[in-house]
Amino acid sequence: MKTLRKHRIIWVCILLGCSVLAGSLVIIALRSNLNFFFTPSQVVQGEAPKGTRIRVGGMIEKGSVIRGENLQVEFIVTDFNHKIKIQYSGILPDLFREGQGIVAMGHLISQNEFKATEVLAKHDENYMPPELGKL
Repeated sequence: MKTLRKHRIIWVCILLGCSVLAGSLVIIALRSNLNFFFTPSQVVQGEAPKGTRIRVGGMIEKGSVIRGENLQVEFIVTDFNHKIKIQYSGILPDLFREGQGIVAMGHLISQNEFKATEVLAKHDENYMPPELGKL
């Protein structure tokens, strides 16, 4: 085999190996940053993993919001089949209220309790910011 041909084969193998390594690193990085979404029914039925950062979404049950001291809040989220209690410490979004849809990001404490690190309030298709409503 000629030396030019050997050098080409070696370079092709090196490029192929680097491509596989880069692809593997991208897949590993993406997998560690995934946040899966679960409904309260899925959480109660045990489909949600414990010890992993996940998202739970549903409607805030009326009369379930309990505000404590130091921005501590507990509320119940339901998908109208099952309920899950969510604990959160921090400033809530402006759209947060009973009967409103939310998505909470955090981890499971138990099968019926969730510790949120972030709460996002959802709005319906008729939402209009207050600034535009004044016009």
